[in-house]
Amino acid sequence: MIKIGIIGIGSMGKNHVRVCSEKDDIELVGIVDKNIQTMEKIAKKFEVMPFFDYKKLLPKVDAMIIATPTSTHHEIALDCINHGKHVLIEKPICNIIEKAKELIKSSEKKDVVLSVGHIERHNPAVKFIKESLDKNKFGKLITIASKRVSNYPGRIKDMGVIFDLGVHDIDVMNYIAGKSQLVYANAGRIKNNLFEDYANIIISFEKGICGVIEVNWLTPMKIRKLFLTCSEKFVEMDYISQSVKIASSSFYDIDDSNLYDIPMQYNTNEIVLEKKEPLKNEIEDFIDSIKNNRSSLVTGYDGLETVKIAQSAIKSYKQKKVIKIDP
Repeated sequence: MIKIGIIGIGSMGKNHVRVCSEKDDIELVGIVDKNIQTMEKIAKKFEVMPFFDYKKLLPKVDAMIIATPTSTHHEIALDCINHGKHVLIEKPICNIIEKAKELIKSSEKKDVVLSVGHIERHNPAVKFIKESLDKNKFGKLITIASKRVSNYPGRIKDMGVIFDLGVHDIDVMNYIAGKSQLVYANAGRIKNNLFEDYANIIISFEKGICGVIEVNWLTPMKIRKLFLTCSEKFVEMDYISQSVKIASSSFYDIDDSNLYDIPMQYNTNEIVLEKKEPLKNEIEDFIDSIKNNRSSLVTGYDGLETVKIAQSAIKSYKQKKVIKIDP
């Protein structure tokens, strides 16, 4: 049994509590939140001990899940790591590159697992795409594009849409396309007075792959999709339905004098995968990495790369220029 504590019982924190309480190999020792009413309600519902100070919970656990606002990640995670605790920290790892590096260095020094909650990596559809590309089932990847849009979330107070939504697809693209080189972004504010609430990001990867990310908090419906143009197939993936459409086409009997009615045969195959909750997969991976002394699927270094690109995107739209990603 891995003894776990959860700090931060907001939207994601509540789901972490639910999942951990359902796991047979986890002992959920306690939860922590500044909102006493919310914490006591969740503690009663899931029959877990509430703590008002996470420092009092630290000696009782093997690992900590941190689901607090991003601006607090570094301080809390560093304290947990320095006490020898394994840490699963919600995305993004931090919003400052130097602080992310410090967490990585400290986790290596203390020999503890540092995992970052980029939950879409644990989506079965992403796993299918990654494995298919690795087996060359789609041909060579040429471009990768994503659309992640929805209404404004009132829960987000300390960051813009790039660090809230954009980091999901930045991480997935890093996972699929490899190391990034250049970033260019256009973004702005319409409803948010402090941070950008829409952005379009172009990423150039070392392998020659081009990535395009569209994110906003302005769309009246929720869309979470990824599109891959490959040398042999076109692939459309839906994060929500966990489905994948694979399309190919071929010409036949082309008449050069009639380019309006071009005969083309389309072949589309839709794959609906066995649905699994990505958060459960994420927590299972975290626990297994602790038990088997291995790296998690999303490491601190992965989290750091995502922060580099997100910070570069923000710098790009503010300075209106292409930004080179620091190695």
